[in-house]
Amino acid sequence: MPAAVVVNPQGGNPPRASRAGRPLVAAIAVGVGMGAVILASLLVERHWFVAVLALATAVGTWELSGALRRGAEIAVPLPVLLVGGQAMVWLSWPFGLRGVAISFAVTVLAVLLWRMRAGSAHFVRDVTAGIFTAAYVPLFCSFATLMTVAPDGLGRVLTFLICVVASDVGGYAAGVIAGKHPMAPTISPKKSWEGFAGSQVAGMTAGGLCVVFLLHDQWWAGVLTGALLVVSATLGDLVESLIKRDLGIKDMGSLLPGHGGLMDRLDSLLPTAVVAWAVLSLLVPV
Repeated sequence: MPAAVVVNPQGGNPPRASRAGRPLVAAIAVGVGMGAVILASLLVERHWFVAVLALATAVGTWELSGALRRGAEIAVPLPVLLVGGQAMVWLSWPFGLRGVAISFAVTVLAVLLWRMRAGSAHFVRDVTAGIFTAAYVPLFCSFATLMTVAPDGLGRVLTFLICVVASDVGGYAAGVIAGKHPMAPTISPKKSWEGFAGSQVAGMTAGGLCVVFLLHDQWWAGVLTGALLVVSATLGDLVESLIKRDLGIKDMGSLLPGHGGLMDRLDSLLPTAVVAWAVLSLLVPV
């Protein structure tokens, strides 16, 4: 059977797409723009990055709640989650883990009370989805705030971000060149063990260099950090793929041209923020 031909209704060649099926030029442009905003907020005054995290938390919470509604008709208490999410991010600045824990606990209580108004039908389902949303987006994101406000916060956040980017780039390159053995074919068919190996090489290299030159600590701590962050980033990506497959949707949203929603870019970053904070706290104490 001949291959299907994609026709551009406006004439000319169709837009070039990446292996993920997205317009490549738009994806690169959006990625560069997001990187520029993040770097500017960190390099000008790193505490401005907390505002970027707060905005990302709000948008991510909104997108995830919309995906739950579209895919499974689950209505989570969005106002509660938006307010509680901002409390987690901002209160982690002056109060650290205590601020995060108290804000999360109060948000969970508010989710329970808000949902009581609708009666018992699907109460457990809706409350569980609300608590999951509160943990998956704002709670995880607040650990990036904890890294940001540390005395050497610039180095910690850059180490976290650079390792994740290196993992993504290394995995993509190795997967394109040598990817033959699928890692999780029923979840993410394009991921391969060869790509994961490329992610590990790039992530460990980036981690070693970042910890030595940005945090002025031992190279082996950086290599171990990079290796663990690659594992977390890969699992984070697979977890969101599972969520989207369960809900029967392709993207969490449509905010970013060539990328889908913001949550489609945060999938590997959110759980990795927790791992990065924990690993760096243990291996590279302030």
